Amino acid sequence: TLLEQVEHPHGLALHDGWLYVGELRGIGRIRFDADTGQVSGPYEHIVSDFSGDGFHQTKTIGFGPDGWLYVSQGSSCNVCVEKDPRRATVMRMQPDGSQREIFATGLRNSVGLDWAPWDGALYATENGRDLLGDDLPPDELNRIEQDRFYGWPFVHGAGMLDPELAKGHESEAARAVPPVHGFRAHNAPLGLHFLRG
Repeated sequence: TLLEQVEHPHGLALHDGWLYVGELRGIGRIRFDADTGQVSGPYEHIVSDFSGDGFHQTKTIGFGPDGWLYVSQGSSCNVCVEKDPRRATVMRMQPDGSQREIFATGLRNSVGLDWAPWDGALYATENGRDLLGDDLPPDELNRIEQDRFYGWPFVHGAGMLDPELAKGHESEAARAVPPVHGFRAHNAPLGLHFLRG
């Protein structure tokens, strides 16, 4: 056992001698010796103000080639307009939790994150909404770029307007970035890893 009393841990990342843990309401870190597999010192929270309610509570974390810590936080609902602007996004911050910013939006629940080894671009899987039948909408693989909007909750896949929420949001739907790959509906891709061997 490395840690106890961690709240709903999900995402893990190693960086510069630290083990980072994505928790229900934040991100913590503790010193970690990769040679011995042991932790030391206090466990400290670098973020403690994320919302932890609703449908998608996990926090996926990872360090990009730029040295920033990235975190995805899913939506609080199946399909809705979020009150917390940090929901349904990918965010990033410095390793100590400073300079937090929203990196990309319109991402309902991007549990899988990884960076392409050929150019360092960030990719994320996307779990689409429910209650549109067995065949809609497609789940997605997105190439995540800064300040881009990926459609949720107004559009799904490559321009598929949401029957409940798209009306009145045509301008948002028009600027949505389509996925680079569509998976079968409800495939629920929860992981992503580029092979580097």
